[in-house]
Amino acid sequence: MKTVIEMLLLASLMLTSNADRQNHLLTFPQSPVVEVGSNFTATCVIINTTEVVADDLYWNLSETTLPREYYTKINSSALSVTFTVTSEKSEWLYCRCSKKSLKVFFNDGRYIHGIYLLKGYAVQQPVNLSCVAVQIGRYISESIRCYWNYTGRQTADVPTNFIVNVKSATQENHTSTHETTAEVVLGPFPHYFTMEVWVVAENRLGSVESEHLREDASWFVKTNPPSDVWVISEPGFHSSLLLNWTHPINPLYVRLIYQIRYAPEGAHTWTYVPEVDTSRDIQSFRLQNLKPDTLYVAQVSCKNARPGHGYWSDWSNNATERTPEARPEGKPDLWRFISESENTERQVQIVCKEPVRSNGRIIRYDVKIQVHSVTEGIRSLENVSVSTNVPWRSVTVLRQVPVGDHQSVRASVSAVNSVGRSADAFLFISGRERERPPVEDLMAWPQDGRLMVKWRPPTGQERSEVVVEWSGEGQRDWQKERGNISQTYIKGPLQPFVCYQVSVVLLGSGWSSKAVTQEAFLEEGVPLAAPSVSLDGVPGHKEVNLKWNQIPCEKRRGFITNYTIHYRTGADTRVVTIPGSSSSYKLTSLSPDTTYDTWITAHTIAGSHPGSPHSFTTQKYGPGQIEFIVVGASLGFLFIFLMAVLLCFYKRDVIKENLWPQIPDPGESTIGNWSPDYPLKAEPPRESCVSGISVLDIDIGDGRSVFDEEKAGLPLKKDKFLSEEHSSGIGGSSCMSSPRQSVSDSDEGGDMADTTASTVQYSSVVASSGYKGQTPAQAPPTFFSRSESTQPLLDCEENPDTSPHEGSRQLQRCSRPAGELREELQNLEFCPLQEDSESNTPADDQSDAASSYMPQLGGYRPQ
Repeated sequence: MKTVIEMLLLASLMLTSNADRQNHLLTFPQSPVVEVGSNFTATCVIINTTEVVADDLYWNLSETTLPREYYTKINSSALSVTFTVTSEKSEWLYCRCSKKSLKVFFNDGRYIHGIYLLKGYAVQQPVNLSCVAVQIGRYISESIRCYWNYTGRQTADVPTNFIVNVKSATQENHTSTHETTAEVVLGPFPHYFTMEVWVVAENRLGSVESEHLREDASWFVKTNPPSDVWVISEPGFHSSLLLNWTHPINPLYVRLIYQIRYAPEGAHTWTYVPEVDTSRDIQSFRLQNLKPDTLYVAQVSCKNARPGHGYWSDWSNNATERTPEARPEGKPDLWRFISESENTERQVQIVCKEPVRSNGRIIRYDVKIQVHSVTEGIRSLENVSVSTNVPWRSVTVLRQVPVGDHQSVRASVSAVNSVGRSADAFLFISGRERERPPVEDLMAWPQDGRLMVKWRPPTGQERSEVVVEWSGEGQRDWQKERGNISQTYIKGPLQPFVCYQVSVVLLGSGWSSKAVTQEAFLEEGVPLAAPSVSLDGVPGHKEVNLKWNQIPCEKRRGFITNYTIHYRTGADTRVVTIPGSSSSYKLTSLSPDTTYDTWITAHTIAGSHPGSPHSFTTQKYGPGQIEFIVVGASLGFLFIFLMAVLLCFYKRDVIKENLWPQIPDPGESTIGNWSPDYPLKAEPPRESCVSGISVLDIDIGDGRSVFDEEKAGLPLKKDKFLSEEHSSGIGGSSCMSSPRQSVSDSDEGGDMADTTASTVQYSSVVASSGYKGQTPAQAPPTFFSRSESTQPLLDCEENPDTSPHEGSRQLQRCSRPAGELREELQNLEFCPLQEDSESNTPADDQSDAASSYMPQLGGYRPQ
């Protein structure tokens, strides 16, 4: 209540002082500095007006209106607000009027007033104060640098300032900074005086002092490290080095104690000399229990000798030296590499590494080898000395010995350096038939950046050692473990993406077990290559056998999890996934007579790599299809052939008649003895006779008129001619198969025997009535006979004495109209038949026979 009254009195005073401004709202306190996270209270008072009351007022923090529950009404003309400061940004707090009237509207600037809030954090106490006075040259510096920690927070409007104060019996100095470190200038360093140091943190919200440091001046001193540090190697002292150095500052100013550390060169840890051995003013120290022939690095540091005073100096520069050589303490690490062969004896390569405590450079190995055989007994090979100049712990090949199945080898090796000889190391190598059972369930896998090897030893065997051997990418090494363990890490340096062959061998008293090998990778990667696919045999009709070689170990870079076979024809690509241990596969369901491109992709857990493509073409026909087609075609042809033979057999007469027709024999023709009064003896047709004679029935009246009218006009032609219409000689149509060519044999002198290929036509016309109106004794039916032959005329046809029974073999009768006959007779050439005195024809018929005409080739020829 007292606070409210004070605020009202203050408002009255401000009202009196600002009456001339005629502002109707007034806020206080003005421009305060508030702490972030604290509660803040502001009051707004109405002055010089009765237009508004406290209920018409409200508060705005920046652009946000504060809720009414934060308000406190003091009276009708005063309103306060209380809220928690949350943000670090400084901002305005306004008191405003909410009444809507013309007077308030037109005098809005008089009804608003604000407070600008500066925000900050309360100061915190500086902690962990420390000050150091370093050595410059041969003296302590005239300034001191102090450090402290400050956990308080600051804002840009309310920063925190630090003042460092240093006070001694002779002087007092201070400096100011906004950082957590500062350097204070003292002048000459106050040796043997007490110094007091403290820090004050202050801002607009208050100030706080740190704890005071009150110590002797030497307590704040940090000298330089010892100088001129060097190491001496003394002959005869194989395990010690002498270390020397120089004081960095005059003991008159500061008395010092020292600290020493050392390590073999390349080691990652230091060995510290106990402070009790160096807590005095010394300038040398002997390092003991060192390894012979080992390069060591040593460093020295110093500080004020008074307990709890001063700071350790930095470490000095490295001082290095090698300890002298000593006789080898350990034994050579002896082992063997075996080249297995099924049919011949094994080749055993005896190798070793120098002892772990060789105490010097090994210059040679002395080797003794004995061969134990059932038939020959014990046989000693010559002793050899092998010189070596390899890096430390590198593999040295000592000897290669052939070992039969029934033999065993015992080797002993000692290492020699410049001081002496080591103890002998022994190795027993069993024959193939004497080897014990191997370990079981061998596994190797990466773990924690190393390669873990685990196995299960056989039961009932007392073993003294276990040898883990590994090889890969030209590296071959081994390590020996105790006989009672069943897992270990490989200690040698291994490379990622390299395929290692890990083997485990058990050793006992005079025996060794068979080796078991397992592949392993320290880290797997994407394969460097993929298999090149090829064909196993020739492609089939719808399938093909693919084969490939496994990826070489050095290019796999990991275990092949699976292979993917791609095969493509055109735009159609198919994929088949098979296990990584496969080396062949048979593609099926392919299209016949189709070209395919195929390739293989190898996969590991880290990625994949595609191989090169290979093309092949499937066969058009499958197995047996060609044989089926050939056999089917052959059987079909045989069936057709048999059917043709059977058909020819049953139809032989028809085939003979059409393919081999019989030609009329002119020797049997009767055309040379025909006359109207001469009866022709009808002969039965012979078998398979081709028709060569046509018989025409001519009307008697028509025949006579035609003959009488046309005989005077028949031309005697001696020219030969070709005629398609009259090729038969008589009539335009004949019963013969084709027209023939007439050949003249009179004027052109052609002999009929010279043209055997031409057709010789024989014609005879027999009238039913007598010649030129003569009436025969008997009126036989009129007919016309004609014969065609490719044979020349025979004598029987030219001479009348030929028997009329030797005429044509077959007669064909056909009716012919007289008009057609007349046209055909116009084109005929006739010759009279020769009178045959020996003929049996009656004498009264000679005149009729002499008046008959014989059409001949080549024109009219008298007989």
